[in-house]
Amino acid sequence: MATLRELKGRIGSVASSEKITGAMKMISSAKMHKAEQALKKQLPYRQQIETIIGNLLSADAEFSSPLLESREVSNVGIIVWGSDDGLCGAYNVNIFKLLLGRISHYRQIYGDSVVVSVIPVGAKMLKACKKIESDTIKTIVVDGIDSKSTGDDVKKFLSGVRDRFINGEVDVVDMLYMNFKSISRQVPRFEQLLPIDQKQFDDMQTPAQSARPYLFEPDVTTIFREIMPLYLLSVMQEIFTENRAAEQAARVMAMQSANDNAKKLLDQLQLEYNKLRQQSITTELLDILGGQVK
Repeated sequence: MATLRELKGRIGSVASSEKITGAMKMISSAKMHKAEQALKKQLPYRQQIETIIGNLLSADAEFSSPLLESREVSNVGIIVWGSDDGLCGAYNVNIFKLLLGRISHYRQIYGDSVVVSVIPVGAKMLKACKKIESDTIKTIVVDGIDSKSTGDDVKKFLSGVRDRFINGEVDVVDMLYMNFKSISRQVPRFEQLLPIDQKQFDDMQTPAQSARPYLFEPDVTTIFREIMPLYLLSVMQEIFTENRAAEQAARVMAMQSANDNAKKLLDQLQLEYNKLRQQSITTELLDILGGQVK
């Protein structure tokens, strides 16, 4: 049975843990809201890019781009986002399980001989992906990129992925990440990055009755080839930001759960301490009364 001193020490330790988890929750919440604001700021840029694409498509002109080229698939590239830091609950574990399921799906579609090149973003995801390397599963390590990367680093990362596709190192590039919905809801999402699916541009086309006349210079194809990398960059920047928001949301929930558990344990220890203290006082009083009777 624990002594009063031992219980007091445990109470102090749990109380400190409660304060730490509470502070970490507040920090993660602030980071999450910062990422949310960044997502909102990126939206107008992407909308403008999509508007330009819609105007190009409404011109009924022929266009082409190496980023639209579909070919027989023998090597699949999949970018998977995770975190660099821990204490975010089952965030990375859930994504990794989805990755394994996706690899099995690739084998069902393209055959057991298909090579899957995994491009992990985040130290935790990289560590997990290294464990499943084989003859048909390769891990591509991109230096200078992590889950916190922004700006030029994201642009450089996308350029490398795009070059791998154009050079034929991979025939298709998919993305796996957590889509941020709210602080308590992050939904896994699979998207095809390359080749760009033209069907996704259907909603971008400007209705003929509201379309304004445009003069394209030098020509539609040249403009289209220039705008496609910008579109991909807007998508990639959005996913990096969304991953940060989802990670911090998962960390907020993990810290909230840890904080709640710490409070419950603290209440239990405090009750046990009070009972033991009352028992000790009662024993001392009985000893005193017993001595007086004698």
